[in-house]
Amino acid sequence: MASRAIVPNEQPRGENNKQKNVAAEGRNRRVLQDIGNLVAKQAEPGGANVSKRNTRNFRSQLLANGQAAAEKNKKSSTELVNGAVVAAANGVSVANFIAATKVEQAQKPTEPEVIVISSDEDCEEKKEKKQVVKGRTTRARSAMKNAKAFSSVLTARSKAACGLAYKPKDLVENIDATDDDNELAAVEYIDEIYKYYKLTEEDGCVHDYMGSQPDVNAKMRSILMDWLIEVHRKFELMPETLYLTINIVDRFLSMKTVPRKELQLVGISSMLIASKYEEIWAPEVNDFVCISDNAYVREQVLLMEKTILGNLEWYLTVPTPYVFLLRYIKASTPSDKEMESMVFFLAELSLMHYPTVTLYCPSVIAASAVYAGRCTLERSPFWTETLKHYTSYSEEQLRDCAKLMVNLHSDAPESKLRAVYKKFCSPDRCAVALLTPAKNFSAQS
Repeated sequence: MASRAIVPNEQPRGENNKQKNVAAEGRNRRVLQDIGNLVAKQAEPGGANVSKRNTRNFRSQLLANGQAAAEKNKKSSTELVNGAVVAAANGVSVANFIAATKVEQAQKPTEPEVIVISSDEDCEEKKEKKQVVKGRTTRARSAMKNAKAFSSVLTARSKAACGLAYKPKDLVENIDATDDDNELAAVEYIDEIYKYYKLTEEDGCVHDYMGSQPDVNAKMRSILMDWLIEVHRKFELMPETLYLTINIVDRFLSMKTVPRKELQLVGISSMLIASKYEEIWAPEVNDFVCISDNAYVREQVLLMEKTILGNLEWYLTVPTPYVFLLRYIKASTPSDKEMESMVFFLAELSLMHYPTVTLYCPSVIAASAVYAGRCTLERSPFWTETLKHYTSYSEEQLRDCAKLMVNLHSDAPESKLRAVYKKFCSPDRCAVALLTPAKNFSAQS
């Protein structure tokens, strides 16, 4: 009687707990490991069922099983023929021998078929191979897509020869490209910052106020500015301090009537305020008293300081021409030390000139100084698309103000107020004051 595989219905308690643990662990795995593919073999004398898991590829296993079955059938056929020959020699009929052999084979126990699946490692390896093959195919297709046909190459060369393929470059340079790694440059916000300066510069502008000053005129103001530039240089203060000092003086004079004898007091008090605002180590009150040849005492300076701050309502954060000069010089590519010194020379000349300060706002003064400086140094072109983009001014809008600066440059060697001229005749400022002013400026464009 044929025997069959015995599959027990009950398992020991230890086995059940182990399977529960395995199932709990399987929830956290990416690929299921136990899907009931274990087939029990025939029970061994010890009573323990032996199970086997094959981790080979399923397709390879089927192929191997097919080849083994073919070999087995071939061997069985050979053995059957040989057995029939032997049986015929012994006087047994071939038909009876074949029938008896089939009955015997039917009674033999057959081993259960084992169905296997591939393991996690095989799946991962197969997936990686597919990705590699897919990546190679994608690159090959991309290369074929980017490759130009021979006819397209000839067409492009023909257009280039005829001048049809010429495309103008981007005329506006990104002047902040080199400052991407400089956190202090604030590249992400610099455009918005200067837009805000443009919107608020009107608050710091001054208009003609000499009509309200019966005891002070434009010439006195120029003398005061010339002296303040000398004081600023002697104290070795920051450039921002000088521009803010001049702004404070003009704004205060436009609000308050000042007698002539107190004009110098207004100047040193304004520089004291600007120094406290801009400098790390500001000069002391006694320093300003000494430099004014003790014309005033300490209490007078402090009282004037309070008066100025009260009239200005402590509004000191204003965009002076210096703020715009830094940006516009950077936009004047290529920029060097000579170009920078020339622009500051023209800007400081204009700050001493009362009509220039009252007629033009700080951004126009800064842009005109750059324009006049390029004309003086013969930088071609005199006004570029990059400058037009960053200043928002065209060449025509700046020509009148720039012409005033060139005239001031021409008159500087003969002027009695020589503080700016002497300052920019020094070698450390490239002696730009000694250069020939721009000629025929009205004809330049």
